[in-house]
Amino acid sequence: MYSLTGVVQHYAWGGKEFLPDLLEVPNIAGRPYAEYWLGLHPGGPSRVSLDHGAHTGLPDLIRSDAGRYLGEKTCRLFGEWPYLLKILDVRGMLSIQVHPTLEEARKGFAAENAAGIPLDAPHRNYKDPNHKPEVMVALSEFWLLHGFNPALRNVLETVPELSGLIPVFDLEGLEGLYRHVMEMPQDEVDEMLRPLGERILPAYRAGGIDKSAPDFWAARVMDEAGADLRGLDRGIFSIYFFNVVHLRPGEAIFQGAGVPHAYLEGQNVELMSNSDNVLRAGLTPKHIDIPELMRHTLFEFIEPQVMEGDSVMGDPVSSSGISMARLRRYACPVPDFSIDSLELVDGEQCRFVSTGPEIWLVIAGSIHWTGLRKVETGKGQAVFVLPGEELTMKARGEVRLFRAYVP
Repeated sequence: MYSLTGVVQHYAWGGKEFLPDLLEVPNIAGRPYAEYWLGLHPGGPSRVSLDHGAHTGLPDLIRSDAGRYLGEKTCRLFGEWPYLLKILDVRGMLSIQVHPTLEEARKGFAAENAAGIPLDAPHRNYKDPNHKPEVMVALSEFWLLHGFNPALRNVLETVPELSGLIPVFDLEGLEGLYRHVMEMPQDEVDEMLRPLGERILPAYRAGGIDKSAPDFWAARVMDEAGADLRGLDRGIFSIYFFNVVHLRPGEAIFQGAGVPHAYLEGQNVELMSNSDNVLRAGLTPKHIDIPELMRHTLFEFIEPQVMEGDSVMGDPVSSSGISMARLRRYACPVPDFSIDSLELVDGEQCRFVSTGPEIWLVIAGSIHWTGLRKVETGKGQAVFVLPGEELTMKARGEVRLFRAYVP
C-alpha cells in the first residue's frame, strides 16, 4: 500500500473552508476549494509516496506494472484504472448536466477527434471515450436536482408564470416541453421568468422560502442576475422541472447515463467512472450544446432512489471486536466501482484482504495500517491499496473512512 496525495480543483463554485480544514492546508488567499480528486484522471492525477521519501505520479506507477497494481480482473475488464474518487464542497450551484452512455461517449470522442477539435477546446463535448455514472454520499445536509419530477404538470399548474407551458406539455410531452424551453429565444425566456423573479425574490431575500421549494433555488439564481432581471439563465426552468432532493449525512444517490441533475449545496464524497464527459443544460457559463444534450437526456419521470447503505457482514472485511453494522455499502448498478463507509471507535481493529485497486480515504480520526509496510493516515489523507494485500487497520480516535474499489 502507498500513501496517496490528490489534487485540488479551484472551481469558482467551491467553498473556502471545508476542504482546507479537511486537508489541513492554509487558505490565506481565500481561494475556492471545490473538489479534491484521487485517481489518475489526466485533469488531476494523484501522487504516491514510495520508500525513503521518494514520490511518483500514480499514472507512472500503474504503467510500470499494470498487472501488479490493477490486478488481473481490472486489467481484463477495463484495461486501465476504472474510477475517480472526489470530495466536493458545493457553495454555488453546479451546472445542470447529463452524462452519455459508454457507447455514445466512444462515438462522440472519436467523432470530435476526427473533426480535429482539440481536447482542451471550450466547445468540445467529449474529453475522453468513457461514460460517467456516479454515486455521491452526503457528508452534510446536501441539496441537488435529480431527474424529471413526476408531478411536473402540477408544478406547471401551481406556478402561474409557467402555466403558459401547459399546452406545450400536453401536446408535445416531456421531451417537447424541454426542447421548447431550451430552444426558446432569450427575450422570451426573460419575458416568462422576469415576473417569476419579481414575485419570489422579496420572499427569498427575507428568508421566507424553504430550500425544499424550487422557488428558493430559482430565486438564488435570479438574485445574482442583476436588478433588471435580463439575460436570465434558462436553467431556471430545469429547477422547476426536476426533483429537488434533500440528502442527510450518510445518505447517497446514484446517477446513471442520461439522468439530468445538478448539485445545489453541501459537501459529499463522490465516486464515478474515470471520465470528464459532461453535456450541460444551464446554470453555467460553459459550453452548452442543445442538440447533443437533447440526444442523450433520459426523458422519463423519476422517483429519486435515496440509498442509506447496506450493512455488510464479514466478506471482504473481517473484524475483531467491531460492530459491522457500521460498515455500510452503497452498491451501484455498474461494474466500474463501488463504495463503502466505515466507522470505528478508538482502539478498534479491522482486518481485510483488498480486491484492488482500492483507495481508502479518512474523513475523521486516523488509522494505523499494518501490512507489507506500516502507514499512518490522518484526517483528509488516503492510501492506495494493491490487489490481494492483507492489511490490519487500527483506529486512533473516532474514525470515519471511505473505501472505493472495483466490486
